[in-house]
Amino acid sequence: MYDPDNMRQNDYKRILPTSMILVIFGGSGDLTMRKLMPSLYQLYRKGRMPGGFRIVGCARSQYDDEGYRSKIADKLSEHLHPDEYDEGMVHDFVQHLRYHPMDPGTEQDYGGLKTTLESLDREIDGDGNYIFYLATPPKLYGIIPRCLSTVGLNEGNAYGAEQIRRIIIEKPFGYDLESARELSAIYREAFEEDQIYRIDHYLGKETAQNILALRFANGLFEPLWNRNYIDRVEITAVEDMGVGTRGGFYDDAGALRDMVQNHLVQLLALVAMEPPMAFSAREFRNEVVKVYQSFKPMSKEEIKSRVIRGQYIGSQYKGRELKGYREEEKVKADSRTETFVAMKLFLNNWRWSGVPFFIRTGKQMPTKVSEIVVHFKSAPFQIFGSVDGHSVPNSLTIRIAPNEGTALKYGMKVPGPGFEIKQVSMDFTYDKLGGVPTEDAYSRLIEDCMLGDPTLFTRSDAVEASWTFFDPIVQAWEECDEEIPLYGYPAKTWGPRESDNLLEGDQTWTNPCRNLIDTDLYCEL
Repeated sequence: MYDPDNMRQNDYKRILPTSMILVIFGGSGDLTMRKLMPSLYQLYRKGRMPGGFRIVGCARSQYDDEGYRSKIADKLSEHLHPDEYDEGMVHDFVQHLRYHPMDPGTEQDYGGLKTTLESLDREIDGDGNYIFYLATPPKLYGIIPRCLSTVGLNEGNAYGAEQIRRIIIEKPFGYDLESARELSAIYREAFEEDQIYRIDHYLGKETAQNILALRFANGLFEPLWNRNYIDRVEITAVEDMGVGTRGGFYDDAGALRDMVQNHLVQLLALVAMEPPMAFSAREFRNEVVKVYQSFKPMSKEEIKSRVIRGQYIGSQYKGRELKGYREEEKVKADSRTETFVAMKLFLNNWRWSGVPFFIRTGKQMPTKVSEIVVHFKSAPFQIFGSVDGHSVPNSLTIRIAPNEGTALKYGMKVPGPGFEIKQVSMDFTYDKLGGVPTEDAYSRLIEDCMLGDPTLFTRSDAVEASWTFFDPIVQAWEECDEEIPLYGYPAKTWGPRESDNLLEGDQTWTNPCRNLIDTDLYCEL
């Protein structure tokens, strides 16, 4: 029997189905237009779609097939890189698209969807293989699987021996521990765990996956990857934009739910996990869960001092007036939603005991960057001086985006008389590989789902283990809102200055660029 949980990574290429229908709920939405359709086009352009396939957009918007194809073609020209856009290839790709108008929140509409899929399956001489992608608001996450179940669209062999029926769910996987458990129960009623693919596009990024290769394929790093040699770890994922048109969604979510509880702890797990016994889905995801279970719980007092939240306020930047968060569209005028979170957490296990992990995310930062910085301990005794009078510790930077790559920093003697030491960098970036492209994250993960490879998707026990740690933080913010400050930070700065207090001594956050805004604007909201 084909068991995806026990298969090794390299085995999946042999089982790409000959036919597939991908149904996108939210087929006229922003995620579909900006991310999913360009990613699917890239798979098609590279010959990595099943021989017989159709993509069905489902939403309440009224399109016919031709109107939908025209809309997608326009969006592909807008969102694809010029090197990827081929007018003839786009024309061929959109011929595989269909549109089925329906309300995904109305059970009565699913009978018509089933009829459409059965008709398309006959058209491509298919095997009844369906993947359902939920590119919808989270309020529909609990409704759609139940509706699919009522018309039997959830049924099919979970292991792919007969009909494939799988469902892809975007984050957030619940808003707290209770809702995450309720959502898991709903999905378990309609689908087997092997059919459920909780997608986190950060794990589809090439550099995120390369953390595993860096650690486990190189004898140089693994002996040093522990509390004896590593001083601290920083994980940063920040954006240089505000919430834009997402104010309505974001005001109910906030930075912790939107970024920390999923994306950033996934990156932390890649850094902190133990080597899996084999690179199979089960072994890999078991080790991820162990990391989440080892998070050291915080008391309410520790939450106040070790979790800093902020919200961007208006400022002037390069002659422009920048809005504050509360002035954004669909955001409450007295909103207490955080757009910035910095925190210090520890892991209760043998490898990482006593090593702090610093996490930081925010909107309206000076730049857009996602990176991990591993700071190694300094040499035990300094016999050389340094150019700036400080020790020259080693660090390894893993840049997730942009310009993906790594940089190892170490000390070298300054040429000339004496023995002064200066920090230098040994760099590698993917653009130095002679134009070899990095894989699009959504392309990689959608293809993995078609192949039945769940390795880089989140399992239900990982969702609950993560929320077990973060739920007390959310509750503390709600119950002690006035006691736990919400700091205002000017747009285009690195967040509240109080986040610097998380670090010790002369330690500082690793910042690609400095603040450019008047520091007098900082405040408590």
